[in-house]
Amino acid sequence: MDMDDVKARGLVLLGCGKMGSAMLAGWLKGGLPATGVWVREPHPSDWLKARGLHLNEALPDAPAIVLVAVKPQMMAEALPALASLGGGRTLFLSVAAGTIIAQFEAVLGPATPIVRAMPNTPAAIGRGITAIVGNAQATEAHLRLAEALLSAVGQVVRLEGEHQMDAVTAVSGSGPAYVFHLIETLAAAGAAEGLPAALAMRLAKATVAGAGALAEAADEDPAQLRVNVTSPGGTTAAALAVLMDEGRGFPALLREAVHRAAERGRELGR
Repeated sequence: MDMDDVKARGLVLLGCGKMGSAMLAGWLKGGLPATGVWVREPHPSDWLKARGLHLNEALPDAPAIVLVAVKPQMMAEALPALASLGGGRTLFLSVAAGTIIAQFEAVLGPATPIVRAMPNTPAAIGRGITAIVGNAQATEAHLRLAEALLSAVGQVVRLEGEHQMDAVTAVSGSGPAYVFHLIETLAAAGAAEGLPAALAMRLAKATVAGAGALAEAADEDPAQLRVNVTSPGGTTAAALAVLMDEGRGFPALLREAVHRAAERGRELGR
């Protein structure tokens, strides 16, 4: 199964909010014909209506892939309508947070190939990172197809098993919110030191975005990059003495935050 198969048999997108729209935009840009795409979306955007695809029409009998991008609370309503597509001919790829593979198998049947994915919000600008894991029926070809589709919005990594998904959710799925809060609080701290609020925010945004880009582009690891900008006894060292404090700095804070997010993910998956 590959992209030619998708073009020949069609792709169904169940739900087309921000994440679905970002992926769809990437696929259409990459050459997937709009005529081969069926979208089920109760509240379609004007952008979606103008794409020339099959919007809320009858679905093909055996599409190559169904991509599930509805909100978790809509899943119980949306999924049973697709039960007839279970059984093996169609790959189901889910980017819905918190819905475990076993829940899909219960509705679609255990013979259905299913790939569960956890993308994150920077996918909206093609800078996401998505972790994937397949069920027993998902072949190497299925996983490669999932990677090809998801790479439209950023990087893709494979997990050893679904047990790792809650940790991924806690690091990269929820992680953008941690970084947004870092930007908020860094800007507020700058304002507290006498900078105009708008200037402090601009400095904070550019600093976090630039440092992130440098961390991805550089050959050195982040620990070395940190050392490189830290002169002994200088201003950075003074700040890091607070942030790197084992009891109250980033080490303890992020360990607890990520642990709580992972635990909450496990609770929601039960």
